[in-house]
Amino acid sequence: MMTAFTRTVILYFLIMIGLRLMGKRQIGELEPGELVLTMMISDLATVPMQDFGIPLLAGVIPILTLLALSMLLSQLSLSSLRFRRLACGTPSVLIRDGRLQQEAMRKNRYTLDELLEELRGQGCSSIEDVKYAVLENSGRLSVLPWTRKQPPTAAQLGLEVEEDVTLPVVLINDGRLLRRNLTAQGLDDAWLRKTLRREGLDSPQKVFLLTLDETDRVVCIKKEEQA
Repeated sequence: MMTAFTRTVILYFLIMIGLRLMGKRQIGELEPGELVLTMMISDLATVPMQDFGIPLLAGVIPILTLLALSMLLSQLSLSSLRFRRLACGTPSVLIRDGRLQQEAMRKNRYTLDELLEELRGQGCSSIEDVKYAVLENSGRLSVLPWTRKQPPTAAQLGLEVEEDVTLPVVLINDGRLLRRNLTAQGLDDAWLRKTLRREGLDSPQKVFLLTLDETDRVVCIKKEEQA
């Protein structure tokens, strides 16, 4: 039993580290090579987990080899455009100037029903409303409507608006003080205690979320009492 537990923990963290090295991607955003790598690693890991007669290294070494190969191919993709096109492919334009590119759809085996479904999902009810629809390497469809079909922006209307988009920094997360973030903002414990007293709190453990944005606006959400 202890052997099974140890093997599982080792392989689990090995796979987690490997996938972390691949970058932050969702399954639907993986390149073909990355998807194949993920499937192969999962298969390799399950064998030594289930069969104790197989040495653990028989699963670890192939996984490390695949990860090293993946990192090598990624580096080649960064340094060579030709290799990048070969390994990852190139985006395909399925709609150009409101007209379907049927040859591109056949080449990518992309059906009309799939295209219409994607357009509806992005708020386009008609092909004529779309200037460009590009099938990305990840399989996601990027839809660019005609300018006349897009909501007007403040710049187009000639309006002067104040920029109010800020990026809040989390200082307390579910009762835990993120001291590194607090220090990075040039703040100390005295500021924190003063802020909490203003909210009627005496401890970070009673805070579910505390953020501070670039305009010094504080958002504090108290923890709910557990039943």
